[in-house]
Amino acid sequence: MARVHLWSSLRRFAEGQEVVEVEGATVGQIFDALARTYPGLAPAIAAGLSVAVDGEVIANSRSAPVRPDSEVYLLQRLKGG
Repeated sequence: MARVHLWSSLRRFAEGQEVVEVEGATVGQIFDALARTYPGLAPAIAAGLSVAVDGEVIANSRSAPVRPDSEVYLLQRLKGG
């Protein structure tokens, strides 16, 4: 299972946990598993989050691969200028 680190304002939707574990082989599957397990996260996921998998920022790609031992970070959406 991938370890998903939640940005501080998302933790309240996951019973206050900083790190949760869910199964998924892609970023999209991780998002879907998070929304099923922690329904309160669904609106934030739908609104858009920035994601880093194993230290690499993933932009707008639900198909990006996630290994079972990956470290996934959900962050406030990063915007360029």
